[in-house]
Amino acid sequence: MKIMTLLGSSRKDGNTAYLSNKALEGIDHKEIFLLEKKLNPIVDQRHDAGGFDMVNDDYEELFFDFLQYDTYFFVTPVYWFGVSGQMKIFFDRWSQYMKDERIDFWEAFRGKKAYVIVTGENPHPKTAALPLILQFNAIFEYLNMEFVDYVIGKANKPGDIQSDAYALEKMKLWNQQLKADSSELTIR
Repeated sequence: MKIMTLLGSSRKDGNTAYLSNKALEGIDHKEIFLLEKKLNPIVDQRHDAGGFDMVNDDYEELFFDFLQYDTYFFVTPVYWFGVSGQMKIFFDRWSQYMKDERIDFWEAFRGKKAYVIVTGENPHPKTAALPLILQFNAIFEYLNMEFVDYVIGKANKPGDIQSDAYALEKMKLWNQQLKADSSELTIR
């Protein structure tokens, strides 16, 4: 199992990162902090005769590295009831590669596993963030990925997540399951 974590927060050691670190504690994985990458917004050229122009940023290298993994953690705070801007750009840019002859886009995603970690502060973040979870579900379903699980933590200020016993317990369970799955793969 090869795991990549995509951190979409604008704060490096924020609440979402805290949860992701708990879920993946002691598990080999690659972590990408999207804010450290130069990711330009998409310019829609899907219907242009020449297709998409090359974009001079970090996206293509990140995208092809991303495809080498089979399990993903998409980690983002809730920003105005949606994913962070960095995470949205990451998904939007997939449109550039749907007809790219270097890959079979649809096959590249089929069967890969996805986990989602979200945090937010709202009187009821566990319901206010559900549309965001549905957005992730639609993306994964569209690409025939397996949406394994998600957590919505209640947090805003740095460290707030440490008071969310439910989210912390769920990360402990994920960690145990991932370790069990990993050792099962090793035994085979």
